[in-house]
Amino acid sequence: MKPATLNDGRHTPAQIWNSAPQLAQIPTISPSLLVPAGSRVVVVAPHPGDEVLACGGLLQLLSALDHPLKLISITDGSASHPGSNQWSAQRLSVFRPQESVEALRRLGLPLHSLKWIRGGFCDNDLAAREQLLSPFIARYLQPGDVVFTTWRNDGNADHDAVGRATAIACALTGARLLELPIWAWHRPAREAGRMPWQCARKVRLDTWSVARKRHAAHAYASQLLGDPLIGLAPMLPPVLLERMREPYEIVFL
Repeated sequence: MKPATLNDGRHTPAQIWNSAPQLAQIPTISPSLLVPAGSRVVVVAPHPGDEVLACGGLLQLLSALDHPLKLISITDGSASHPGSNQWSAQRLSVFRPQESVEALRRLGLPLHSLKWIRGGFCDNDLAAREQLLSPFIARYLQPGDVVFTTWRNDGNADHDAVGRATAIACALTGARLLELPIWAWHRPAREAGRMPWQCARKVRLDTWSVARKRHAAHAYASQLLGDPLIGLAPMLPPVLLERMREPYEIVFL
């Protein structure tokens, strides 16, 4: 998870997620139509926790439908607090995977059968390693997979690079690609026209799914705490946690 520019003061109070009229017009789609029966679900997350922010509710629904699940964590998120002694890269390389295990447990996912691949790439540098990402991701895909990853225009360099690389990997293997916006929702309302609304579909979530998703996000203690000693704000700011109250998730087909 990366803070993009949510904490730099340039964003207006009206952001896409709470102001765009197009949100109410997005067609709904059921998980069973989004992912055919028997298909394996693969989530490619740039950083630990992106799978919760992007599709924590959808993962619960697909797990309940008995779809096999695979999570590919491209990085271990150890560079999320640059310059911090409290949250050093060495500490985070151990701590953040532990947070992920707890978050997945809070979602109610079957940890005993979940296949989890950790890529070990360095975060904040994925665009420079994009040519390596596609073959790495493709190694774990197969025809018929339905693959969820961050939107290639999400607005965060790592998210964008993983989105592009996953698109290539899916084209190479015959898997189906579905993209998920995370930080894009927090752009100023005037940028709503950049969203591919025609490709968007809305997956409805019930109250319990939303509650479990929010509970899972709070497993990332390192991301809820910045480092005041160096003026580093939390990676998960309140405005992002507030958006997670919405009773739906958006997928770009």
